[in-house]
Amino acid sequence: MWTLTEDEKLGVAIFNFRSCVPHTLTLELGESVRILEKCQGNFHYIHVKKCAVTNKGSREAAVPVEDAVVTEVTSTLREWASLWKQLYVRHKVDLFFRVAHVMSELMELRRQLTTMAQLTEQHERDIKRHMTARLDWGNEHLGLDLVPRKEFEMVDEDRVSVSDLYKMHNSQVCQLCRPGGGHQWRAPVAHHLLLNLKSFTSNNIGEDSDIFFWLYDLREGKSISEKFLVRLNKNGGPKKSEKVDKLRTLFTDLSNKDMKRDLYIVSQVIRTGRMSLNDHKKGPPHVRYRRPYGCAVLAMSDVLQTISELKDEKDFVLKVYMCNNESEWYQIHENIIRKSSTKYSAPGNNYGLIISLRLLRGDVEELQRENKWMSSGSVTLTRKLGFPDVIMPGDMRNDLYLTLERGDFERGGKSVQKNIEVGVSLLSADGEVVQDCISVGCGEPNVTEHRSLVLYHSNSPRWSEAIKLPVPVDRFRGCHLRFEFRHCSTKDKGDKKLFGFSFTPLMRDDGTTLSDQSHELFVYKCDENSTLCNPGLYLSLPCCKDHLSPGLPSMAFQRSTRETFWISTQLSSTKLTQNVDLLALLKWKAHPDRVGDILGRLRHVSGEEIVKFLQDILDTLFSILDDNTDKYGPLVFQSLVFVINLLRDSKYFHFRAVMDTYIHKHFAGALAYKELIRCLRWSMERSAEAVRQDHIQDVMRALEYLFKFIIQSRSLYSRATCGMEEEQFRNSIQELFQSIRFVLSLDRPTCETLIFTQVAVLSSLPAIFDELLQMFSVQEVAEFVRGTLASLPSMLHIPGHSVDAVKLQSIARTVDSRLFSFPESRRILLPVLLHHIHLHLRHQKELLMCSGILTSLFSIIKTSSLDASVHEEVEMMVESLLDVLLQTLLSIMSNSQSQEAVRGHRCPQCTAETSGEFVSCLLSLLRHMTDIHFQHLMENFQSKDVLKEFMMKIWCVFRNLMKLSIFPRDWNVMRLLTSHIILSTAQRLAPFQLKNFVGADFDFKVWSSYFSLAVLYINQPSLQLENMSPSKRKKIFDKYGDMRVTMTYELFSMWQNLGENKRHFIPGMIGPFLGVTLVPQAEVRNIMIPIFHDMMDWEQRKNGNFKQVEAELIDKLDSLVSEGKGDDNYRELFSLLLLEKIEQETWRETGISFVTSVTRLMERLLDYRDCMRGDETENKKMGCTVNLLVRFGGGANGDWPNGGRRIQAAFTLLLYWELLQWDERPTKELLHYPAQSEWQRKEALGRKLVHYFGKGKCWEFGVPLCRELAFQYESLYDYQSLSWVKKLEAAYFDYIMEQQRLEPKFFRVGFYGRKFPFFLRPFFFQCMKTCFGFQSNCYRPNLPLFLLPETVSSPADQSSL
Repeated sequence: MWTLTEDEKLGVAIFNFRSCVPHTLTLELGESVRILEKCQGNFHYIHVKKCAVTNKGSREAAVPVEDAVVTEVTSTLREWASLWKQLYVRHKVDLFFRVAHVMSELMELRRQLTTMAQLTEQHERDIKRHMTARLDWGNEHLGLDLVPRKEFEMVDEDRVSVSDLYKMHNSQVCQLCRPGGGHQWRAPVAHHLLLNLKSFTSNNIGEDSDIFFWLYDLREGKSISEKFLVRLNKNGGPKKSEKVDKLRTLFTDLSNKDMKRDLYIVSQVIRTGRMSLNDHKKGPPHVRYRRPYGCAVLAMSDVLQTISELKDEKDFVLKVYMCNNESEWYQIHENIIRKSSTKYSAPGNNYGLIISLRLLRGDVEELQRENKWMSSGSVTLTRKLGFPDVIMPGDMRNDLYLTLERGDFERGGKSVQKNIEVGVSLLSADGEVVQDCISVGCGEPNVTEHRSLVLYHSNSPRWSEAIKLPVPVDRFRGCHLRFEFRHCSTKDKGDKKLFGFSFTPLMRDDGTTLSDQSHELFVYKCDENSTLCNPGLYLSLPCCKDHLSPGLPSMAFQRSTRETFWISTQLSSTKLTQNVDLLALLKWKAHPDRVGDILGRLRHVSGEEIVKFLQDILDTLFSILDDNTDKYGPLVFQSLVFVINLLRDSKYFHFRAVMDTYIHKHFAGALAYKELIRCLRWSMERSAEAVRQDHIQDVMRALEYLFKFIIQSRSLYSRATCGMEEEQFRNSIQELFQSIRFVLSLDRPTCETLIFTQVAVLSSLPAIFDELLQMFSVQEVAEFVRGTLASLPSMLHIPGHSVDAVKLQSIARTVDSRLFSFPESRRILLPVLLHHIHLHLRHQKELLMCSGILTSLFSIIKTSSLDASVHEEVEMMVESLLDVLLQTLLSIMSNSQSQEAVRGHRCPQCTAETSGEFVSCLLSLLRHMTDIHFQHLMENFQSKDVLKEFMMKIWCVFRNLMKLSIFPRDWNVMRLLTSHIILSTAQRLAPFQLKNFVGADFDFKVWSSYFSLAVLYINQPSLQLENMSPSKRKKIFDKYGDMRVTMTYELFSMWQNLGENKRHFIPGMIGPFLGVTLVPQAEVRNIMIPIFHDMMDWEQRKNGNFKQVEAELIDKLDSLVSEGKGDDNYRELFSLLLLEKIEQETWRETGISFVTSVTRLMERLLDYRDCMRGDETENKKMGCTVNLLVRFGGGANGDWPNGGRRIQAAFTLLLYWELLQWDERPTKELLHYPAQSEWQRKEALGRKLVHYFGKGKCWEFGVPLCRELAFQYESLYDYQSLSWVKKLEAAYFDYIMEQQRLEPKFFRVGFYGRKFPFFLRPFFFQCMKTCFGFQSNCYRPNLPLFLLPETVSSPADQSSL
């Protein structure tokens, strides 16, 4: 038993199904199936999908409940399938395989999206991005429509404004930034280089080795990253078994600037073992030294370009070179890069490092979440030296980078130079060694003491060995570094003898840390018996020249004046500072008398130091302000402005969040708002007379955060005092806005400094609205803003400056602000905003910015379309913008057409950007207009002349939209919506045109514009549903119906209401209306064809005939059919409808004759067109040609008048005669010629031609034909016919010699220009001027012909034509 389905509404075929049983459904794998009813049992051949049912009932629709992108991919692949096969048929093999590859990728991506569980949000977005990119690529190459998207999903055009829809289309073609969109900052994309050490092929070092990797900038001669350390055993494998296949590192936070450096990957191999690798006598085996072995480099200039385009790792081989002289070890990598081959050598051919590289982008934490192999601990993070370009809040660091540079030591009475090793350790003030605070390289745990390289026999070693000390902040004060120098003997015992030490504290007495520079340290003599365990014995000694002070020398340690040791340090800390000025500010209470100087020196502190101590600095500034407002208020204000503006730098932009957090959670200056408002007003009032306004401009740029401090301070004060002084605060804010209006109202075009101040105010103004909304109502804030915008000059005529642009940017940000989302604020602000936009449009200035503002306006109105206030807002926009929008579009289109005429192509700036933006704005406005809006619009026109001007403008704009193709052909969604809005507007304006421009007030131009628009509209390519695929046709029909039919009804209705004024459009509109009737839509034809009867009737009443209609209809029909329009159904319908109408008329006989004649002509034209296009037989082509020529000439069977018209008949038949052969092949019946052999038909035609040429006195053309016939008769022994033709030929010669006649002139006639049918343009014809007048052998005499005169005086000359 069959029952209606409730939930099972949609299924997908999972098998192919064929059945011989009647009334069964044939299924192909993957096809969708609508399930209406079900019988008992299960679904065997389909899989039931979850779906949502809409429009329940007879027109219900089932939509799959799945991701929108998945649904789109499914439907698109089905549509591609048939098109893809056609590519192979049309021999587009390359595109065939490319599309196949993209289809496979789409299916794989679809599988990932539907089957992979627990996809991260970013991974899902990446998959959708790849899917939509491939969909758009395929649609473009297969000639399909562009799909507008928002967040990867198709948008419903009914839910977005037309302007937003245009932006979506445009953003998929080219990424545009909306003008006036506000300050939208994007953090620079960080790059990360993944390095994987795969193997180290050595010549059997036989000892443990350390391999370091780091990034080196050759141009600046310094490292830009920390070092990555890999420790290998003597067999070449990792020392730790858990490190196998995990020798990876990620060099993080490489900026775009870093990627442009002259970068190299440098690798150094340090062995740990004997002093000499090949001499086992030097040093005992149990003593181990860190000794230099080899170095390798890889230039990254070409490598980065290669790996940036790859998704997988790429292998590289680095050849390891050995240093010829260990004194050059510190610069061996530079020597290899510069190819100083005398300073290094290769140990062997098969010796080197094999690494793989890959370039990653994005946030490191996000990369770790997306790639499990990164989060498993197998990848070491190697950071940049110092801070990255973008310092993130919460990036806590306290790293001291130490480089052991070089030393100068005495020989010490030895015969050879020393082998010096440096031991580095960190100690506290009490002598305790700080444990595990030295990092030799990333990837290995920290150590307590570091032992340096040992350079063989060198008293002036240069190590250039860098280590990192991640010292805890709480241990930094009081700690010091101690460097112990030992001589490593190579004798039997191999002792390491201590002979001296150096030290340096990490922090100076003034609280600053060790400066970032090279330090020359003193060397103090000592031995193994010295008591270094008591740091107090040497900490009182000077560590370097900067610490020299008079005092008694220490008895425990003696300085070696001829020995020195150099180190360099670099601090990367978010908690410690090396800046004395900053430290003085933070400890201002220790020097209250120097506060003014301390605040003034804050500008000299680097940005990195300020953002590290941002909260402390802000607390200090407001603490100073609370301490003495009158004395330090302006200085604190200037310092606060400096700090705020520092955060505008992209490097510190992320610290704006830290500033916001401070204001809302830590700021406690309840009285600060009074001084801040006072200083703000003072700065603005001084702008009128100040010569230098740099500091005033800085204040204006900091307006946003100054208001945040003001509002938060007032909020704190209000909570503490239960709202005291509320009225004074409101008055002070009003006075502040009066000062702002005063600054903006100043009009001094010659004062550039004032202009820049105004620009700064306009740029910062929209950012303060949200803060004001915390303390004031929406209406109050809107009044503040309205008064401020109203104070602006209407147009700022300042050549060379973009104040107009900044003003519009400020207006745009106002529209985008939260304030403007409230209906009550829009009611206040909209008039002043529209006033400024209207003025700019009227003067044709900053058009793209104006269109951007309007786009935002219409987007807000569309979002708020259910609000009651929208009607009033649309009313204001119609009054202010509609007319100027039309005028702007006409101007833009006119410029575009003139440039196209001059250059031969359309200006892309005009058409693609400006035209498209303003067309979408106009359409958005028209879409929001209701009948009431149109009624009010018409009532506001003061005279009919103004109304006529408006009607002409809007019809002209609509016509240009049809003709200029503002939107590309694949923007079908946009084109259809445009057509829908134009149709709706035309329907609403038509009654007003009928009311004001009919009867005595008839205006030809208005009606002609309307009819031209209607004809262009109906013939739009985007509305020709017959040329579309069935699925696309159904989709359009379900949404809009057939808009051609609707417009045709409108056109017919308007025509019927014209009354006697119809005569003004006869015969001018016959051609356009005929083009409409040729549209292959039955209903359109049924509506429009009767109009021709109406035209015939009106002309019959006026002139007593309809010759104009007849001539124009035949002429236009010929040209339109030759363009490929019309079919047999149209011919039959044309005849049927007109004959039915004519039957009731008094002039039906002439009418029926005319319709019959036109129908026969149409039949000949269609037949000829089909033959010329198809692969028809020659006989059929000949027949069609003759039929057409006979139809054009009026007949060749005795219908020609006497005299010269017989010459035209002869030349017409001569064309057919020349196509025939003297063969016995049978021919079909044609016109009055019976079925006969080709020889018989040619003979009959020849006899008729001789007769016509004789009657027309063109005997010269008859003689060759007589000879041709005589030859045929003689070959057949038909002497009777031969006698007749010979006598006729002789008679013609007598006529030529004896009879009087005017000499005929022949012309060569060609058809040039698009007005003529395409099948006539390649051919030339003969025409003759005789005593009877101009004669043509091929075409109607009433057509304009281009004649090339060629006088022919003899038959011989004629043969050359």
